Amino acid sequence: MNLDKAKKRIAKLVSRGFKGYPLVSIAYLGATPALATKVVISFVAEEGAEPQLQTFSAATDVRHDENIQTVIVKIIERTDAQTVNESTHVAPLTSA
Repeated sequence: MNLDKAKKRIAKLVSRGFKGYPLVSIAYLGATPALATKVVISFVAEEGAEPQLQTFSAATDVRHDENIQTVIVKIIERTDAQTVNESTHVAPLTSA
């Protein structure tokens, strides 16, 4: 899938707001706000359920990585997510 097409599809799903469960949340992490080197995708099947996490990393910005953005779209489609949330800023990476 083309990078622009994947980004547009994610943005469209995010813009719908809360439509119920299942819910997919996308959070970008990086050393600086300009460079997100990690993305965490959280899937919650129903209210009160424990989230399932999937993490992807890259040396470059994951927001501009066609493969990672395509995988995010595929995760949303395969989980039949009713709600998609996306962080609007890059959170700092923490060492753990």
